[in-house]
Amino acid sequence: MWYFAWLLGLPLAATFAVLNAMWFELMDDAGDERG
Repeated sequence: MWYFAWLLGLPLAATFAVLNAMWFELMDDAGDERG
């Protein structure tokens, strides 16, 4: 059943990484506009 964990975990981790990067870029832009 280990493959089931990988099947769910890998896309989830990839999605989290992408959303995290996008969020940090948005926060960076907002900080630049305020500053």
